[in-house]
Amino acid sequence: MFKFTRCLIAADHGGLDLKQRLIPFLQQQNLEVLDCGPDAYDGDDDFPDYAARLSEKLLALDDQSFGVLICGSGLGMSIAANKIDGIRAALCTDATMARLARQHSNANVVCLGARIIGEVCAQDIVTHFLQAAFEGGRHQRRLDLIKDLEG
Repeated sequence: MFKFTRCLIAADHGGLDLKQRLIPFLQQQNLEVLDCGPDAYDGDDDFPDYAARLSEKLLALDDQSFGVLICGSGLGMSIAANKIDGIRAALCTDATMARLARQHSNANVVCLGARIIGEVCAQDIVTHFLQAAFEGGRHQRRLDLIKDLEG
């Protein structure tokens, strides 16, 4: 049983196709999916705008929600999202990274690189992200130290 019940998803032009292919997969996992855009490539889809839009909506929801951000490499989305207080975005390229992002860093956003991984790998990453739980303990102490750096 997954902790999460809702997924917010967004992409830029580099991640649009993968985003559209992941939505049905997420819905099959019994998740409510909130598409934060874009619907189509229009040339005005800068990744910081979509990272901010998704992050702000995510922070307004409960802890049963998580985000998926997709761009060409995943790097831009993860950098932009991590600028927003309360967001812990993890760029993941395999299932182990996704599991550890949840277990050790309590990540609430997974970032994917559409030019780096394929659809099946993306599904595997999201599945492992969903199934993992934050372990707390020494990991919480480290997150508290990161929070201190933000102040």
